[in-house]
Amino acid sequence: MTTAYAPGSVTTVFVPRSDPAEGSLGVSFAVEDGVRATVEPADETTVRLDGSTTAFEPVAGVLDRLGVTAAVSLSADAPVGRGFGASGAATLATALAAVAEFELDADREDALEAAHRAEVTAGTGLGDVFVQDVGGFVWSTGDGRDRAERTDRIEYSSMGDIATREVLDDESAVANVADAGTETLSAFHPGDSMQAWFEASWAFAQRTELPTASVERTVERVVDAGGAATMAMVGETVLATGVDGVLDSETRVTNEGARVL
Repeated sequence: MTTAYAPGSVTTVFVPRSDPAEGSLGVSFAVEDGVRATVEPADETTVRLDGSTTAFEPVAGVLDRLGVTAAVSLSADAPVGRGFGASGAATLATALAAVAEFELDADREDALEAAHRAEVTAGTGLGDVFVQDVGGFVWSTGDGRDRAERTDRIEYSSMGDIATREVLDDESAVANVADAGTETLSAFHPGDSMQAWFEASWAFAQRTELPTASVERTVERVVDAGGAATMAMVGETVLATGVDGVLDSETRVTNEGARVL
């Protein structure tokens, strides 16, 4: 058996492209909380998450794309379904572990592309795996992906999940996201502080009409404490910087990308 790890990732602003296979434009960062995937040969593909059998469509899909069947055991530190890219992390880690375990004639780029296409097909992500592949603070505003190393401390609270597929299948929601995201990215500067960027991305989130009342109240609580907050795309999760002990949990931006353990 072979185990691989991929960090989680948070997207603060995104703009879907007409061809989902190209990924999305946007600004994201990898976080220390991630997913481990242990892969071993089996007669049929099965997936378990933290010990429980689950239908994890992109994980099963990436194995199918790689032409193997396996038993996959996932262990998640990242909150699942809350905007931390856990689906992408699980899929990428599974792909890397499968390539190593089955000694496939495939390199890292092949595994990355298979993971991305499995995510797009499942409707669970538009490019999380590209951030998780390299780690750090990653942005794509139309001229290719760029990356910077950061170690910012982030607090967060998760109130619930918002299905990425439901958002991407809603033409009105996608149009709102595209308009707001294009304008926000036009003013993006990678040298800005995380606090300044969270303020800009919260303005984006409000324009998308995706934040729930719980998200709005939590952001207000952070701002009242002197920090800045925004919403994870896409999840009912608030991220904060510039505060200490205001939200339930904490993590850090990580510069380490996915790897076989």
